[in-house]
Amino acid sequence: MRILSGVQPSGKLHLGNYFGAIKQHVELQQPADNECYYFIADYHALTTLHDAKALAENVRDVAIAYLSLGLDPEKTVFYRQSDVPEVQELAWMLASVTGMGLLERAHSYKDKVARGITPRVGLFYYPTLMAADILMVDADVVPVGQDQVQHVEMTQDMAQSFNAAFGSEALRRPEWRLSATPKVPGTDGEKMSKSYGNTIEIFAAGKPLKKSVMGVVTQPIDLGQPMPVEGDNVLALYRLFASDEDVKEMEQAYRDGSIGYGDAKKKLLALVDETFASAREKREELLAHPDTVDDILCEGARKAREVAHATLARCREAVGLRGRPA
Repeated sequence: MRILSGVQPSGKLHLGNYFGAIKQHVELQQPADNECYYFIADYHALTTLHDAKALAENVRDVAIAYLSLGLDPEKTVFYRQSDVPEVQELAWMLASVTGMGLLERAHSYKDKVARGITPRVGLFYYPTLMAADILMVDADVVPVGQDQVQHVEMTQDMAQSFNAAFGSEALRRPEWRLSATPKVPGTDGEKMSKSYGNTIEIFAAGKPLKKSVMGVVTQPIDLGQPMPVEGDNVLALYRLFASDEDVKEMEQAYRDGSIGYGDAKKKLLALVDETFASAREKREELLAHPDTVDDILCEGARKAREVAHATLARCREAVGLRGRPA
């Protein structure tokens, strides 16, 4: 089974990114018959980020983060989207058979415009490029959160439209699969998001990590009084890290008032710190050897382009473009 997923290089990665995507991506490297293709979506990032230095730094940060957290380049094809230029050619072919109405119905486009983001062409065209990312590598499955299901359905529509328009079976229909994505609350109780400024960064340590965790919003309950086990931000985060036995113990302590929020946060802090300790060490190694990261991404792009060339050859043949791709 061939699996495809991408991550936008939009800044420092946080617990929401880890539990929402990275953890599942790493786990999907097993069993051995899974073929995983993961890319850093730097083309997509251009719809909102117009700072060359920041983009380059973000791409490197994402690459190092994934490698530090368990992605194995021997088991996974890991690459920069912009290192596979074939995706742009396929996107244009898809655009030639995609109706405006399909793109106009995209939830993500409408939501971003409603939040005040300028409705530029790239933002509108985004689902077409995403479809090309998926179809280019003949992906069977695309693991997504609920908010991304529509994009995969749009990809299915575009593949079908292309095949029907040119009387071919050049493009494989992908299927979406919902990721087991828990809701990760931010320090303020809302969904953890960089745009809300409520994140706990994966690689934070020492005082910055302590400040984030100890700053989690809690209810005004006196020490020694029972605390609610549902809807509590500290406990919700604790559940993501702790064993079932430790969770039950913490919940009981909440109910009988034998723990206060200060001590609960300290337990959470210790777990977060311990969970990512080895990843922080790996990250420091990779930061000291940037050429290693570049080599991994370049090798991943080489492998991705082998598949991309085959897909593009079928599509060129289908539409009547007789020249050979470079």
